[in-house]
Amino acid sequence: MISLFTQFSIIGFIAALVALPVFAQEALNFASKRFTESYILGEIVTQTAQSADETPVFYKPGLGNTAILFAALQTGRVAAYPEYTGTIVRELLRIEDASIAEINRKLAPLGLAASIPFGFVNNYALAMLEARANELGIVTISELADHPTLELGLSQEFLQRNDGWPLVTTRYELPFAAPRTIDHGLAYEALAAREIDVMDIYSTDAKIAKYKLRVLRDDRTVFPAYEAVLLHRADLPQRWPKAWAALQSLEGKITAAQMIEMNAAAELEGSAFAQIAEEFLHGGSPSRAASRDRSFSDLLFGGDFWRLTREHLALVLISLGLACLAAVPLGIVAARVPKAAQPILSVVSVIQTIPSLALLAFLIPLLNRIGTLPALIALFLYSLLPIVRNTHSGLTSIPSSLQESARALGLPSFARLRLIELPLAASSIVAGIKTSAVISVGTATIAAFIGAGGYGERILAGLAVNNNAVLLAGAIPAAALALLIEGAFVLLDRWLISAGLRHAQSP
Repeated sequence: MISLFTQFSIIGFIAALVALPVFAQEALNFASKRFTESYILGEIVTQTAQSADETPVFYKPGLGNTAILFAALQTGRVAAYPEYTGTIVRELLRIEDASIAEINRKLAPLGLAASIPFGFVNNYALAMLEARANELGIVTISELADHPTLELGLSQEFLQRNDGWPLVTTRYELPFAAPRTIDHGLAYEALAAREIDVMDIYSTDAKIAKYKLRVLRDDRTVFPAYEAVLLHRADLPQRWPKAWAALQSLEGKITAAQMIEMNAAAELEGSAFAQIAEEFLHGGSPSRAASRDRSFSDLLFGGDFWRLTREHLALVLISLGLACLAAVPLGIVAARVPKAAQPILSVVSVIQTIPSLALLAFLIPLLNRIGTLPALIALFLYSLLPIVRNTHSGLTSIPSSLQESARALGLPSFARLRLIELPLAASSIVAGIKTSAVISVGTATIAAFIGAGGYGERILAGLAVNNNAVLLAGAIPAAALALLIEGAFVLLDRWLISAGLRHAQSP
C-alpha cells in the first residue's frame, strides 16, 4: 500500500514539472476579460507582440472580470490587457472623467500606465427591443422611471460596478429594486424571447443590429467615454522594446465599424477569436474568417487542445497527489483515535459543502494572487472528503478477529498497519481516491474563472458568445478525461490488490 502513496506523489511531482512551462511568469503575458470584444482584442495584442519575435508570449483568454485582471496586472502575473478609459477612471481609480495624461499620473504610483488607444470607443448603454420601446414610447433612460413593471436583466459586473447600475439607478432615480442577473452572452436571447425588457449592452456589440434593439439615450450623461486602450505595467516598454514597438503599430488602427464586424464574426458566424485577429492583422476582412465553416472536430481538437489538456491534468493530478498525502493519514487517525473521528470527518464534510466559486473568492484575497495556486488549494480541499471517509471506513470495517490475531503475533502498531490493515483497506481507499479524481476533473473547469486554465477556458468562451459548440468542445474533453481516469483506477485497483483479497472482500 505504501507504493500507492509513492506513485501519487511521483505523479503529482511529474505533473508539476509538466505544468511549469504553462504557469511560468517570466515571459510576456497578456490576458483578456470574459466577453467577445476583449477576447478578440487580447488575440490582436498577443499576435502583434509575437510578431516581434523578442520573447515567449503567452495569452490567458477570459482571465476574469475587471477586479481580477487589475489585480493580476498589479502583481505582475500579466503585463497588459485591453481596457477602457471609462472603466479605469470610474471603476479602478474612482475619479471623475480624466484625460489619458491625467489617468497616467494617477496610475504611475501603482507602476501602471494606459497607452496605445486602439481607435474606437465602446460605451456602456441600456437597450430594449425597438418594437417594445416604440410600444411604450421610451427613447431615453429617464423614461424608464415611468414604467416600474419592466423586467431588467443585467450582467453581474454591471450590477456591481461603480460606473454601472448603482450609478445609473441613483442619477436617474429609477424604481427598479432587484434586476435579474443574467450573463451578457445570454441576455440578447432573453430579450428577444421577451423574458426581460431591458439589458445592459456595449455599443460595439454585434447583436444590437441583429435583434433590432433601441439603444436608450443617456440623457443625463451618466456614462463616461470608454476609449479602448492597452492597460499595462509601466516597465513593459523597457523590458520588451521590440514587442512594445510592434504594439504601438496598433494605435488608431481599429475603427468602431471594424470592431463591430469582428464581434459579429465571433458571435454570429462562430469564427475563432484567434482567426479573426489574424485576418485583421493581415489586412483581411473578418467576414471572410467568419464565412469559413469549422467542423466540431476542428473545435474539439483545435490548436489549444493539448495546452488545455496539460493544464487540466496538472490541476487534477497535483491536487490529488497532495490530497492523498494528507487525507490517508487523516483517515488513519480517525480510525485509530475514535475521539478524533467525528471532528475530522465533520471538518472535511463542511469543506465539501462550500460552493466552489465562493471558496475561490475567499482564497484570492487570502493568498493575494489569482491563477494556479488558489485553484490547486481549492481542488486539494475538495479532494479530502472521499479519501478520508473511505480510509476511515476501510480500516474500521476490518474484522476484530483479524486485528486480535495480529496483536497475538506480537506485531507492533505500525507493522500491523502496514502489513495487515492497509492492505485489507486498500480497495476502499482506492475507491475514495478514484471518487476524488473524478470530482476534481469536473471541478477543475471552474478554475478557468480565475485564470488557472484547463478545459474551462472553452466553456467560458462558449458562454461569452452563446456558442454551444464551443461550450461542448470544453465539456466533452472534461467528461472523457473523467472516464479515462476512472478506467485507470480500475486497472490500478487490480494491480495493487491481490486476487485473493479482492475475492475475500467481494460480497
